Amino acid sequence: MTETIFRGLGCLFPVIVSLLSVRGIFHLFQLESYQFPGYFRALKRNPKQAWLPGLYAAVASLVLLASYWKLVRTVQSTVIGILLLVVFLLIAVAAGLGIARIMRVQKPKKPFVITNRVKRLYAVTAILLTLFSFFFSGLGIASAVWPLALPLLAALCGFIAWGPEKIISTYYFTSARRKLLGQKDLIRIGITGSYGKTTVKHILGTLLSEKYAVLITPKSFNTPMGVARTIRERLLPSHQVFIAEMGARHVCDIKVLCRLTKPVMGILTSVGPQHLDTFKTVERVTKTKYDLIEALPPDGQSFFADDHAICKLLYAKTSKPKTLVALAAGDADAWSENVSVSAEGSAFDLCFADGERLRCQTSLLGEHNILNILLAAAVARKLGLTKSQIQRGIRRIEPVPSRLELLKNPNSYTIINDGFNANPVGARAALNVLRQFPERRIIVTPGMVELGAREAELNREFGKAIAQAADIAVIIGKKRVQPILDGLREAGFPEEQIHRVDSLAESTAVLRRIARKDDTVLYENDLPDNYQEY
Repeated sequence: MTETIFRGLGCLFPVIVSLLSVRGIFHLFQLESYQFPGYFRALKRNPKQAWLPGLYAAVASLVLLASYWKLVRTVQSTVIGILLLVVFLLIAVAAGLGIARIMRVQKPKKPFVITNRVKRLYAVTAILLTLFSFFFSGLGIASAVWPLALPLLAALCGFIAWGPEKIISTYYFTSARRKLLGQKDLIRIGITGSYGKTTVKHILGTLLSEKYAVLITPKSFNTPMGVARTIRERLLPSHQVFIAEMGARHVCDIKVLCRLTKPVMGILTSVGPQHLDTFKTVERVTKTKYDLIEALPPDGQSFFADDHAICKLLYAKTSKPKTLVALAAGDADAWSENVSVSAEGSAFDLCFADGERLRCQTSLLGEHNILNILLAAAVARKLGLTKSQIQRGIRRIEPVPSRLELLKNPNSYTIINDGFNANPVGARAALNVLRQFPERRIIVTPGMVELGAREAELNREFGKAIAQAADIAVIIGKKRVQPILDGLREAGFPEEQIHRVDSLAESTAVLRRIARKDDTVLYENDLPDNYQEY
């Protein structure tokens, strides 16, 4: 082998270093569901995580190439040249792994998962970076600088992989739809809303299991591929009811999910300012959520929660068979009376317009969860559950993890875990629950995200609301939390009771210092990794 060939093979060093360093960037891509607008916003929010791997990879590649090319000139035999190449390839691997380790987020809330899609993305990236490196090999030592553009090259690889991924996802989508619709007697129910859909899904699944064999989409599987995967892997011929949670971050997301599941029943839990970074306006959120109701067949049953706002207007607009539930009587078809809410749960009368009344008890916290139960109970009654089955099902409901989940430790303070992405309505509900506990009440929060241009305004209002419900505020974050701090101060919250920290770990240290045994601590929201401020 000639010196020219050995020099040319040195172009593999930046490829190897970059391929191993790109893990954190791919993690951002995965957290944004491989959507390019969200990915580029994530790069902007996380400049260190985005650009440092490429910088480190470029520096490592420069050092490797300069050293390797210098030594290659002295090589007198092919065997020594091969050994030298192998040694430097191993060093490149070590450098790439080292950069990935340095950049890895400590204890990520949602770890990077090496799925089949990620494996295919890595394969495309390996091919593209190799071609890219050899294309620039004639630039000498400057050929090691291209890793500086690693985030953009990762986006290019994602774009190139998009075509094959579309073919694969279409196959999964079609096969799941065929399997689902092949079960002719299966009752298909769709649930969407800006808030509350996961909780309503679990409540409804619990109630309907009193009579039916029920499959619900697990956790927060609410995307087309998540729902398709549930159908392909979990749906059995014995299932009688399928409940699909339908999430949306973009216009038309619900339409796609409805094409997949063809629901015969639709539940709209709420409509409000959520995911405004992608939707931009509440009007677009409203139209997207209502796509579920429009997708129902003419005799399909629709269920609405009376929020005295958008949901109520959409109920009035609907001409298909419909049911309205509310916390109080009025024009609702189902409502609650004699409500007793405490820190231990709730008791209430479940009333129907035909005069039937059920006394119900639940361990769920908060009035808003009574509304969630009413929605599920209305569906259960429509599907023929008896009075005793509905009452028993409501007693069996367990809190959904990280959604107003009460955690009591006899030797420590009480925790209310409401860590799953906060929103304005959910945050108000959580603060109302916190008020029911005796002093001292402590809130730990990083605030709310994905609220677009209204994020600062809504977080300022959140700060004012905290001042009315909590005695101590532990605020996690840097620049993003300033509106919360402003709201607290505008409301006259004592400055000495405000603790601003940079991380959840620091908040834990603060609690160890200030919390007492009889305190109640509300954890409100836990930011995804792609929204952390490092």
